[in-house]
Amino acid sequence: MFTNHTSNMVKHVEEIEIKEETEDDLKPSTEGEVLMPQETSFGLIRNKVVRNQFYNKYKKEQQKIKRDIKKKREIGGEKKTPHTIESLRVKDETTVGDLNDEDNEIIRADLEQDEFSKYYENSYVPKVLITYAENPVSRTRTFGKELQRIIPNSRRLLRNHLGIKQLVKEGIKKEFTDILIINENRRQPNGLLVIHLPNGPTAHFKLSSLKLTTDMNKDYKRISLYRPEVILNNFSTRLGLGIGRMLGALFHYNPEFVGRRAVAFHNQRDYIFFRHYLYEFDKDGKRSKLFETGPRFTLKLRSLQKGTFDSKYGQYEWIIEGRRHDLESNRRRFHL
Repeated sequence: MFTNHTSNMVKHVEEIEIKEETEDDLKPSTEGEVLMPQETSFGLIRNKVVRNQFYNKYKKEQQKIKRDIKKKREIGGEKKTPHTIESLRVKDETTVGDLNDEDNEIIRADLEQDEFSKYYENSYVPKVLITYAENPVSRTRTFGKELQRIIPNSRRLLRNHLGIKQLVKEGIKKEFTDILIINENRRQPNGLLVIHLPNGPTAHFKLSSLKLTTDMNKDYKRISLYRPEVILNNFSTRLGLGIGRMLGALFHYNPEFVGRRAVAFHNQRDYIFFRHYLYEFDKDGKRSKLFETGPRFTLKLRSLQKGTFDSKYGQYEWIIEGRRHDLESNRRRFHL
């Protein structure tokens, strides 16, 4: 059996034709183009100037390729908007659009009868009292000085151990229209209480990111005494509209444009950013430049109370309790 098996293998090997490699088989293919390997290692070039030239040229080519791909993508379909908290914001039921629309007739009627309607009818000039907590530190007092410089027709006084309710009564007697109380913690201003007289409302704000004029290398005495323009931006809900009207009622309704001053309250994600600017126009009068004079700070609404301040029996229109996840289930929903 062994001999028969070997003989069969020999026959099978004889049947296979053995081909030897010739010179014709070693010739390269003539079909298509020869692709050389792409060399992008610029570290092999010893000359620094030449190496930078090649690298910059290669970088421009790559950027051009990316631009072409982006153009083709835009032509093929709509441009994709990036996902941000603002773009994914959940619309509030009380969002107010244009007040002149027919759908907002009820809101217009409410605004004509609210606590600030007389101010927006230009029937009185605001008179603001600025005060502090007990025994304020120097930084808190400096912040009060700068607010007095910014807000026209304002007066700055110490508490003299007066409670807030007593302070409200004294303010009404002396015909103040608003009271600002600057609170502090750990020798830093951390809160602002705004009380509208004589019948409220009262808003409590958390104060953060405070930068005085000295922190910005400015001098508060250079702030002119001209009445500023007031800019209220992005207060889109019914609650935000009321807060914006409350902040706007602190300033004179007739600004003096000669002073070229502007005060801005910008709401973004329920944070109110305050900025104070000077502006000037170019020779043609078409473009303007802004110069921030300070101070700057950020406000976060903590509560809105009907009437004047009453911590025990006061009726709150809106209040934030606990942490954010305790207040709402959706982080993309904003109240202002």
